[in-house]
Amino acid sequence: MIEERAVIDPNELETAEDSDELYEHHRIVVDKRQALLRVDKFLMDRLPNVTRNKLQNAIRTESIQVNQKPVKVSYKVKPSDIITITLPEPPRDTDVVPEDIPLNIVYEDDELLLVNKPAGMVVHPAYNNWTGTLVNGLTYHLQNLPTTRNGAGRPGLVHRIDKDTSGLLVIAKTEYSMAYLAKQFYDHTIERTYYALVWGVPKESTGTIVGHVGRSPKDRRVMTVYPNGEYGKHAVTHYKVLKTFTYVSLIQCNLETGRTHQIRAHMKYLGHPLFSDATYGGDKILFGTPNGSYKAFVENAFKLMPRQALHAKSLGFVHPLTKEFMQFDSALPEDFSLVLEKWAHYE
Repeated sequence: MIEERAVIDPNELETAEDSDELYEHHRIVVDKRQALLRVDKFLMDRLPNVTRNKLQNAIRTESIQVNQKPVKVSYKVKPSDIITITLPEPPRDTDVVPEDIPLNIVYEDDELLLVNKPAGMVVHPAYNNWTGTLVNGLTYHLQNLPTTRNGAGRPGLVHRIDKDTSGLLVIAKTEYSMAYLAKQFYDHTIERTYYALVWGVPKESTGTIVGHVGRSPKDRRVMTVYPNGEYGKHAVTHYKVLKTFTYVSLIQCNLETGRTHQIRAHMKYLGHPLFSDATYGGDKILFGTPNGSYKAFVENAFKLMPRQALHAKSLGFVHPLTKEFMQFDSALPEDFSLVLEKWAHYE
């Protein structure tokens, strides 16, 4: 017997974070005639649109419990067990509400559009951000965006950038374009260029960072590099130093893969966290003596740009219908430009 609390978003199982309060979304009372079966396999048959991998992640993070106790992935469900799924947010409908939000659309045709997303805008509805997102605005703009992932979440989106990262995103307007663009991302043929301001000056002016990226066991909101590939997903970032400013450097990053927080995690692993990136330790003075006028200078720079110094500057891809390669570029946002100018005049 399943007592439904809400239609569960499978992405929530993957991204659920620690919270002081948890809300029950599902309560499943196992039938008395149920044969022994692994809990992930049992739930696969009862929860729509949820992959085994996401269920296993939820079990490991104790979002799924049996008889009010956490269990291992290998646990076998028994007759009369009570399985609960709890998440940090209260149950709610997963429908996206169209909102008339100003969007900086840099290109649009019948198949796709490109948006230059400002820093501070969440891409799709999630915890504590159910409204005011890019997807809410896109849904209003297009009204009939296709949906992916078996109809759950991220309408029209084939990739994402973090809330406090600015820059270009491509959005599909048809199912065909969705599949065509997604295949290019999957094959790593999309050209993605980011500009980042990092602490320090890398020893090599150009280089490639190779290291699996996965969630930290200490804090699931943070991604960690696992160089030996024992955990996480394969990730490759190519970088080039464009300009140096005493204690920071402007670098260009080209993504070969697109993992969550890839550039932020890879640059920290290299020893050069992004400037003003609180999640990865870049919101502190990491190079130079942290006192006097220099300390005041850096603190003022943090105030000018109170978010990670990362901008998705350009995108290149093959158009789904014309099959022509299209390249789009964007200017650095004002906060990024002001901080660069400030460092350029630091003595």
